[in-house]
Amino acid sequence: MEKRPEMKPWIREIHAYVPGKSRSASGRELIKLSANENPLGTSPAALEARRAAPGPDRYPDPDSTGLREEIAALHRLDPAQVICGTGSDELLNLAAQAFAGPGDEVLYVRYGFSVYDIAARRCGATPVVAPDTDYGTDIDALLNLVTDKTRVVFLANPNNPTGSFLPKSEIARLHAALPSDVLFVLDQAYAEYVPPEEDDGGLALAQTAENILVTRTFSKIYGLAGERLGWGTAAPHIIDALNRIRGPFNTSLTAQAAGLAALRDQDFVQRSREHNLAERARFVSALEALGNHGIRPLPSAANFVLILFEGALTAETVHEGLAERGYATRWLPGQGLPQGLRITIGASAHMQDIAAAIREMAEAAQ
Repeated sequence: MEKRPEMKPWIREIHAYVPGKSRSASGRELIKLSANENPLGTSPAALEARRAAPGPDRYPDPDSTGLREEIAALHRLDPAQVICGTGSDELLNLAAQAFAGPGDEVLYVRYGFSVYDIAARRCGATPVVAPDTDYGTDIDALLNLVTDKTRVVFLANPNNPTGSFLPKSEIARLHAALPSDVLFVLDQAYAEYVPPEEDDGGLALAQTAENILVTRTFSKIYGLAGERLGWGTAAPHIIDALNRIRGPFNTSLTAQAAGLAALRDQDFVQRSREHNLAERARFVSALEALGNHGIRPLPSAANFVLILFEGALTAETVHEGLAERGYATRWLPGQGLPQGLRITIGASAHMQDIAAAIREMAEAAQ
């Protein structure tokens, strides 16, 4: 038999990322509440800037200069300490690739974002998973697993898929306890959904510490998921490492133009945050009333709620039942949560309909 190219053994261990579905098993289009997209859509200013961007026959600015400057101005950062990427996913992968490899360990918490495992294995490093405490991040459990092989620690705050959130004091405690040669990657994809007064302090830490990278995305509150745009901030030597290996034209013309306009429309961001806070509170309250049916919504600081079904009604049944009613949600057996269903906070009418449907299913299952 002729030889053929063989993938590296650590690549073979990767389970490809599975995105949230938008169609039923029969191919029917569903209301998509499985990918944490913004139900208010996109800022009109960002849409107009996207339409007015130069044509596709031109390369984009390879350094995303204007966008980086606008990000820095909004968040009071040094533009030289900002990097843009093809979604924050690219930056998460680059962080592992730049600072870890075969023989090294990459640490993250159980029920963390599934890309962390992919990022670790992609560069040949060994993923190490810290136990949770009631589905939330346990700082001490993370620290107990740090060894001289640990090179990168990933932490999402708010966390995906659980929605849990660590306050500034806990983020500072974790960072202070990590060895100085370990890169702490703080994934803030959902940070804009947290009220500003509850900020976890990550951006400020990244401006002074030598071993922290904070990443954010335009895919969530800014409503630019289809443009694949993210950014990060860190000390100059970390930014330099990521710039050495990122794609040379990694953010498109339309993404840069739309992102710039989106940043300037903070009224849209505020409306999106207020909508999420109000609808999430109403939805959680409706679910908590079903506690006697074994239904438990976990506390969430993000634009979704992870619901645990611990009684007669199963997450799979609800997932399928909601699909029949026209909604795509995220059932999570592949992430060790067969009892969990993650539902994005959508339009008010949709959330009321879903809460009522879950109640009906719960009562029928008794």
